[in-house]
Amino acid sequence: MNKLVILDRDGVINEDSDAYIKTVDEWIPIPGSIDAIARLSHAGFTVVVATNQSGIGRGYFDVATLDAMHDRLRALVKEQGGELGGIFYCPHGPDDGCDCRKPKSGLIDQIVTEYGDVTGVPLIGDSLRDLQAGIQRHCRPVLVLTGKGRKTLDKGLPAELGDVAVYDSLAAFVDHFLKE
Repeated sequence: MNKLVILDRDGVINEDSDAYIKTVDEWIPIPGSIDAIARLSHAGFTVVVATNQSGIGRGYFDVATLDAMHDRLRALVKEQGGELGGIFYCPHGPDDGCDCRKPKSGLIDQIVTEYGDVTGVPLIGDSLRDLQAGIQRHCRPVLVLTGKGRKTLDKGLPAELGDVAVYDSLAAFVDHFLKE
């Protein structure tokens, strides 16, 4: 199996906001998430991010601002002695008809192109669309209860997702995963 872990961003790594994360100052890591990424990295896993960023398409922020957020994320992980792999994002709005906006699998396909087969690779998200994007490419769906995760769980998970592991946070998932 590919030593890869795929993470959604907003609500998994950093706090989410219904008003969008529009500035570097609004990009606030969830406690324990940066350390969790660093621990995966130390254990030999490549950690990549697959994130919908329709705020770009909606004109709320630009690519330079998104890059600054991701530079901050990389720097924080590096401070913990870890490394972050690729960050794949969809800049489109929900009505743009693209192939990369989750729940479509375009972002996962980009990860496959760069890193190889993702069958069985954990994909950690806080929304149904994260899990749906991963399941199309045979990723192992993992729901965290941070961000929109609690609301997602309360709505019920569809049977086609199969067995979805549920954890309180990315840090709790990593604690369990690294013991496997």
